[in-house]
Parts: sequence; structure tokens; C-alpha cells
Amino acid sequence: MKIGQLNAKDTLFCKKTTLNCGGRLVSLQHPAVMGILNVTPDSFYANSRMTGLEQALAQAEKMLQEGATFLDIGGYSTRPGAPEVSEQEELNRVLPYIEALSQAFPEALLSIDTFRARVAEEAVARGAHLINDVSGGTLDQQMFATAGKLEVPYILMHMRGTPQNMASLNQYEQGLMEEVFTFFAERVALLRAAGVKDILLDPGFGFAKNVNQNYELLRRLKELEAFELPILIGLSRKSMTYKPLHVGPEEALTGTIVANTLALLNGADILRVHDVKEAVHSIEIVKKMLTA
Repeated sequence: MKIGQLNAKDTLFCKKTTLNCGGRLVSLQHPAVMGILNVTPDSFYANSRMTGLEQALAQAEKMLQEGATFLDIGGYSTRPGAPEVSEQEELNRVLPYIEALSQAFPEALLSIDTFRARVAEEAVARGAHLINDVSGGTLDQQMFATAGKLEVPYILMHMRGTPQNMASLNQYEQGLMEEVFTFFAERVALLRAAGVKDILLDPGFGFAKNVNQNYELLRRLKELEAFELPILIGLSRKSMTYKPLHVGPEEALTGTIVANTLALLNGADILRVHDVKEAVHSIEIVKKMLTA
């Protein structure tokens, strides 16, 4: 399939800009921010790790006050080479946080970051509104049917392999963007067949892609508008934002802000970030430039 083949009409006027989150209609006419809450002991960015409910509630409150529309809760680190976590351990990690966040902030839209259908189902039962699946349904064959049954928005991310081996799977014989495009076309069709109505695309920066490939993806991000679906991007403090600067993730805020700004100019609808205030400011500056 050639890139742009789906672009039969002007996508600027056809791109889906609303999500139904548990009966609440959320507009993406202007870009939104998703704050990251990691309830894992080994996420690549140490400052993002929540070590208890009190800390998570305080961080959630701060993110919401700074302008986050969504909060993404994950209990399985997907950094390259991350150790395997059992399904039960993942449930034990995420469910108490989702319950507490849902009760403390009923206005917040909670996303469960998981590739397991059972974890997604249990999380939605306790208050989650979206499923964020880094595997794009490739690691649990029940995920698409579960998302359709739950009637929640589903974030479809491109990845190859697993977090344990994805770093070695970054060879794209047909071309990076061509294979990402084909992956999305096939998986979107399967999601539609499973009854999933609200689909978001995440090109998967850092997942089975090296730094140069990530920048190619960022440069060509606008091509994904051919699908007429919202685009979520997760660039926050990833290696592509700090390796070119010869620093580490703790010093990657400047690189993240620049990369997020480029993504916004290339069609991103949701920024998934550790630093909400800076992402909101980036959105406001880009909005001002585009409307001046």
C-alpha cells in the first residue's frame, strides 16, 4: 500500500476530532495533553515513578491543574530490555491507583497503559476511560474484541516484537513509513471489525526504531493524517530528545519541548508527556502562531 493512498479527500476537513470517553464527548479540535503516571519501579525516567498513592494523587492534581486532559497509568515498563511483569503483578500495581484517582478526580480522563486485555477490562471497570496499547494488539489476541466490548477509545501504537527484544527489530525492508502505514491500515480494519469506534494512532517513537528512524517518523508525521484519525505522540524525554545533545533523560526537557513543537506542527493531537505545563505552553505558542 502506498503512503497517501487513503487520502481521497482533504483530511483537514475530515479528520476525527472527538472522542467518546464513557459518555463524555472530548474535543480534540485543539491539541490536548496526556500526563504520564508510572506505577513501576523501573521506568526509564526516574522522576516519573510513583512510589505510593499519596505521591500519585499529588502528581495527578498538579498535572490536572497545569492543563492535562488525560492521565495515563502504566504498571509495566516498556523501556528497551525491560523485565517481564506477570499479569497479576501488573493488576496489583495499577488497579489501586486507578480506583484512587477515579475517586479523587472524577473529572479526569484516565488511560490504562497496557497490552493485556484482562488488565484493560479490569481497569475500565474501576474507572479508566481509554486503552493505551503499545503493542497495537499484537501481544494479546483478545485486546481488540475487549476494546470493542468495552466501548472505549483505543490508542493503537506501532511496535515490533516485545519490550524485551524490540531494539533489535528496527530493520524495515519496505521502508519505515511504508511499513508503519501498512501496519496501521491492517490494524485499523481489524479494530473496526471488532466494533471499536474511537481509534487514535501512535507511531511508536522509540519502539523498534533507532534515533534516526524516530526523526524520519517525526518529519513525516503529517502523512498519517491520511487515516483521518487523531494522532498521539509520546516523545517525552526519550533517547531521541537527549542523545543528540549528549545528555541523559533528566536533562531532556529542552529537547522534548522542541520535539513536541515539531510534532504539533506536523499534526499531533495529543502530547503524552512527563512535564505537562511545558507541553501546554508549547501548544499555546503553536496555536498563537497558526491563528495570528
